[in-house]
Amino acid sequence: MNVRPPTLCLALTGFLLATSAANAAPFSFSTGTPDGRIALASRPTSGGGEEIETGDDFVLATTTAITSATFTGLLTGNVSLADIGLLRVEIYRVFLKDSMNPPSGNVPTRTNSPSDIAFAERETAAELSFSTSLINGSFTANNSILNGINPIPSQTTGGEGAVTGQEVQFSVNFASPFVLPSDHYFFVPQVEVAGGQFFWLSAGGPAIFNGDLQAWIRNEDLAPDWLRAGTDIVGGTDAPKFNASFSLNGDTVPEPASLTLLASGLLVGGWRSLKTKRRSRRS
Repeated sequence: MNVRPPTLCLALTGFLLATSAANAAPFSFSTGTPDGRIALASRPTSGGGEEIETGDDFVLATTTAITSATFTGLLTGNVSLADIGLLRVEIYRVFLKDSMNPPSGNVPTRTNSPSDIAFAERETAAELSFSTSLINGSFTANNSILNGINPIPSQTTGGEGAVTGQEVQFSVNFASPFVLPSDHYFFVPQVEVAGGQFFWLSAGGPAIFNGDLQAWIRNEDLAPDWLRAGTDIVGGTDAPKFNASFSLNGDTVPEPASLTLLASGLLVGGWRSLKTKRRSRRS
């Protein structure tokens, strides 16, 4: 029987997760609830608007299968939860991995930023499902970033001021888990909203864990580079550092299953990455 590589890998992933579950240890990570300091746009290319990506980091001490996630943000405009369209979740490694070297020089630094291209991605109905919960009908973040994402020397705008919208939590289940080896990563959710905008809300900080990196953001014009939301864009003599509100859940992957499961996960990610490269980055 002819089976496409992603289909075969999803079946293999499910089988190995089931057979190794007895030896797996639960994994969870959370940055906490929104603190109202800033709201950061993050959206796919849609409705004539350019793509914006916002990422916040997490660390894995061992190979881990990420099976679900939550993140909390604002929906602005006169929209309802029914106006939510495409949801995409990307995983980036830390620069210099998956990146060109030397970098372009269009931003103050690439040290500790997400890499140039995504390491793995999920967006289709076969890869993930999601639900939404309205937490607050009117929530205000004290600052925001949407349009002011510029290369040097115009990167420091101070932000674009307060923004108010519906506070919504997104709960995502990955039919194809992200199987990730021990490393430092960035979690990047993007939400399409017809007639409105999605802003990812900040939470906690400035340091959630040892080695915590701050939230980074970019748009299509800036790619492949990234800017630090606090240090580079908001700026100031005592520039803030932001984390974003999200959580991850899954299981560690026992050896030797982790090697096979990792290979299948990377193949699915690679398959998606090929499609991503064809559709995205505009120079």
